[in-house]
Amino acid sequence: MTRGMQAGRQTTLREQVAVTGVGVHSGWPATVTLHPAQADIGIVFVRCGASGEKDRELPANFRSVTATEFATVLGDKSGPAVSTTEHVLAALYGLGIDNAIVEVDGPEIPIMDGSAAAFVAAIDCAGIVATSARRRYIKVLKPVRVSANGCSGELRPHPRGLRIETEIDFDHPSIGRQKFTLDLEPQAFRRELARARTFGFMRDVTKLWNAGYALGASFENTVVIAEDRVLNADGVRFPDEFVRHKAVDALGDLALAGAPLIGAYRSVRGGHKLNHAVVTALMNDPTAWAYTELEEPVRRPRGHADLGVGFGVPAYGPEIS
Repeated sequence: MTRGMQAGRQTTLREQVAVTGVGVHSGWPATVTLHPAQADIGIVFVRCGASGEKDRELPANFRSVTATEFATVLGDKSGPAVSTTEHVLAALYGLGIDNAIVEVDGPEIPIMDGSAAAFVAAIDCAGIVATSARRRYIKVLKPVRVSANGCSGELRPHPRGLRIETEIDFDHPSIGRQKFTLDLEPQAFRRELARARTFGFMRDVTKLWNAGYALGASFENTVVIAEDRVLNADGVRFPDEFVRHKAVDALGDLALAGAPLIGAYRSVRGGHKLNHAVVTALMNDPTAWAYTELEEPVRRPRGHADLGVGFGVPAYGPEIS
């Protein structure tokens, strides 16, 4: 929702808008065009073929996920179709867009500067309009938890809107243990999350290249970490940019529930695989959630962040983007 827009009404874009960049893993150029959509359509990805004609339509839904190792990949029975969907989904969710067509002319959403900021700017340029249709929320009724290999994720009841709580733990002087909490609201998303970039360790680059990943990664779209420091000339945008980016990824993955959530999501040392597992566990338990509508605006919340020290897993390893 934008400021002054009713929480109870669905939204879409006022007009179409496009952004162009390269895929962080494929290294291939791609253009993403965001189109307005009718009420109740939701977010739909359209993969265009080489001729520019429509190839496949994929709803932004947890059932469409085909891979989560290095990014969130959507596909169908024909195979994967669109990779690295999380940042554009986070921007749409963070700004309260219920209905949009996301058309892409390549296999991967461009990484832009490694954050959701370019997509936020595009949405702001296009404008947001309310429809006459009521917005339907997914209300979390009881806790749903998934844990594995020292990582855990949980969705639990929360009075209003969506609260994101992320925690990471890396044995590195530039990262350490970081915690971040935000009650989602468009202005807070713009201010606290949208500019947080993806990150990775220099020591993993050759291995990833040999495996066919990170072919488009650069200092322009990734926070690159050496053994003792951040290598980017401009440093970091936030002291805890790393955990904030994990919150961006989590938000994009939570968007695949198919409707805005009313609940709190806590992730500890998680990534795309964990986020998807928690959303799947919630939606597959009909006693854990229910659709609801709101009659009044969600209260304007506040966010906070904390820093600490500890140990963790490589930033470019599985579940990380």
